[in-house]
Amino acid sequence: MKRHGTGIWILVLVVIAAWGITLPVYGQEKDKPEGAPKETAPFMIKRLVIGTGVEQSEPAGVAETFPASTEKAYCFLEATDIAKDTEVSFVWFHGEKEMLKFSVPLKMGSRWRTYSNKNLRELKGDWKVEIRDSDGNLVKEIKFKVE
Repeated sequence: MKRHGTGIWILVLVVIAAWGITLPVYGQEKDKPEGAPKETAPFMIKRLVIGTGVEQSEPAGVAETFPASTEKAYCFLEATDIAKDTEVSFVWFHGEKEMLKFSVPLKMGSRWRTYSNKNLRELKGDWKVEIRDSDGNLVKEIKFKVE
């Protein structure tokens, strides 16, 4: 019986080893800057706006700039394609200072609308609201001004 050389087995082992080393790399997310939106959120944001109220389950007085006399601002969120019951947080900032964090449920389904509001107390300047998933990851943010 003729024996095959060991060269073929070495080649097979090298191929298997190389394949085994590269497999974990596939499907990994590329490094993202801290705070970058999470692509695997269990829901999609269809609409995120700031307004002066909510009427009949729709945002009212939507704008990017509000006068200092505006008593409250409302952050309205419409989520779609909600894969499972989860929670979302509205995190309100005046400048860099966190002013309020408010969490609400999102129920599994094709669409869910909800909102959070904040007394502005005539605080002028730059504001933003961050939408965070149940793990605290930033999903989206919206900015507005009070003048």
